[in-house]
Amino acid sequence: MRSIGCICRVLLWLVSWILARNNSVESRWLTIQEDLLSFQHEAEFNGTRWAVLVAGSNEYYNYRHQADVSHAYQIMKQGGLADENIIVFMYDDIAYNKENPTPGFIINKPHGPNVYHGVPKDYTGNHTNANNLYAVLLGDKKNLTGGSGKVLSSGPDDHVFFYYTDHGSTGILGMPVGESVYANDLIQVLTKKHKAGGYKKMAIYIEACESGSMLSGLLSDDMDIYATTASNPDENSWACYCPRSPMKRNVTAPPGSPEYYGACLGDTYSVAWLEDSDVHDPKEETLEEQYQKVKKRTNSSHVMQYGNKLLGKDLRSVYMGQNYPDHGSGSPTGPSRTTNSMLGGLVKQLDAKIAYLNHKVQRVSNVSPHKMEWEKMLRDELLERELVDRRMQQISEILFGQEKGLSGSMSARPDGQPVVDDWDCYKTMVMTYEEHCGALSRYGRKYTRMMANMCNAGISKDKLVLASTKVCSTK
Repeated sequence: MRSIGCICRVLLWLVSWILARNNSVESRWLTIQEDLLSFQHEAEFNGTRWAVLVAGSNEYYNYRHQADVSHAYQIMKQGGLADENIIVFMYDDIAYNKENPTPGFIINKPHGPNVYHGVPKDYTGNHTNANNLYAVLLGDKKNLTGGSGKVLSSGPDDHVFFYYTDHGSTGILGMPVGESVYANDLIQVLTKKHKAGGYKKMAIYIEACESGSMLSGLLSDDMDIYATTASNPDENSWACYCPRSPMKRNVTAPPGSPEYYGACLGDTYSVAWLEDSDVHDPKEETLEEQYQKVKKRTNSSHVMQYGNKLLGKDLRSVYMGQNYPDHGSGSPTGPSRTTNSMLGGLVKQLDAKIAYLNHKVQRVSNVSPHKMEWEKMLRDELLERELVDRRMQQISEILFGQEKGLSGSMSARPDGQPVVDDWDCYKTMVMTYEEHCGALSRYGRKYTRMMANMCNAGISKDKLVLASTKVCSTK
């Protein structure tokens, strides 16, 4: 391997000397240089590949997130990563959920294979929390609370792949238990890992609404991290392979269909990169090439790149393993549909629960004892949304003025800027609202941008206390 690296360096020097006096081919040479360097780095790689995979939700209506992570595990495993180097966070309440028509079986596409088989149960249930995630990333076993005890014990020669999928909002990623993951805290953890020589290179893929806000203006290009996100800092990401409605109540849904499972089976960005990985040899596809394919297929949001974009020239094998087994019908990921087709059954992440409840109501017989129960759950969800919308409208008018109102309070910052300057203020504003108005639901979190903008506008906590008390004291 080292001899191949030496050959690459000699080629770089030789071609540089030949082309030095020919400016017309300079841009072409830069491309050749980057490709040769990428090949050299792969040839000289003598470290360990690690993966940290996180599904940040629970409950059956969020089926897709654990399906995404299970699929990602299969890709890492088939790539040659050992289980001891793959760390999985998932609540693990889907595979054997009473609503799952195939117990112990999770699919990530219609009529797909079981991607749940063999997935390590490192951090499940109440152990799927932000504190444990930070401890795992830092390799800090002392600060773990439960779980397998497996941490990211990577060193300066190692490559790391970090993947997260769930709901998000402005500078926030959800977790099923405890506090959310805030962008500044995640960046601090990654910075500490980098300064400690905890990896050579890292690739990060994030699936969540407003996922770009986790990295925009925060992830510097000198940390040897390449990252892509499902959306820019101020837009939704989307679920896919969702049940199509309406269906006749007396008609049995085809086994393996989204209607059969009664939930969305995947997320557009995640399915795009996962299915692309299924059908392309990781030794022949770079991160940048995969990004371009995922960007094209994810036409419901703007897939973004952050960090050191030069690392996009790295082959996927640098992070996801070099093996490329035959993806026949017996493969854990199964034969994939064409990765050029547009994904169907799309629903906004924020509306996935409404789609799930609507499907339940439409499918349950009028004489079923569960009919009224599902109708009440749907009605309660819609009423809760109306209440949050109304409260946020009123609070925005009190704090930002009626002329600016809700739309003005939810304005996005310019590209490349963090969503907020004072993160302690931001966290305080979120906590203050929740103390007076109740915990923000997945839907309600879309208004956290308003709270970030309160800090950016210099609005004090005391003013939010007064506004929240006035608005939330009555329904």
